[in-house]
Amino acid sequence: MPWLTAVDPDFFPAKERAMTVANYCIIVACLMPIVCAGIAKSKGFGKRRRDGGFDNNNPRAWLANLSGWQARANAAQANSFEALPLFIAGVLVAQQMGANQERVDMLALSFLMFRLSFIGLYLADLAALRTLAWTAGLACSLALFFA
Repeated sequence: MPWLTAVDPDFFPAKERAMTVANYCIIVACLMPIVCAGIAKSKGFGKRRRDGGFDNNNPRAWLANLSGWQARANAAQANSFEALPLFIAGVLVAQQMGANQERVDMLALSFLMFRLSFIGLYLADLAALRTLAWTAGLACSLALFFA
């Protein structure tokens, strides 16, 4: 629809065009798996592939051979990707439904706090606490739908 690209920017109120804290939280949440991937791959940085360095030609096989905290960082990466859709949908639905923005922002920030805790607890191999952090993050995502 070509007319959409020609819409006067003043047609939409400024409030509706402003980025919210929750919108920035979406960006941060999208970067979390990438950070986890970097942590997982850090063992192979600076080494040649034949010396055990990261194999960009076959990254999944290389990552599958990791152990310890690097393997847990790779698992945290996968889980971080899995948590994204529900969180993003929750923020967008809450905003679309006109939920109190301060509440939406607080839930989004809480989600990030619990996800950061989850990643740290995953790396530290503290499974029971990690599960609590995961559950709290999930609760924040679900609460966004009812904000």
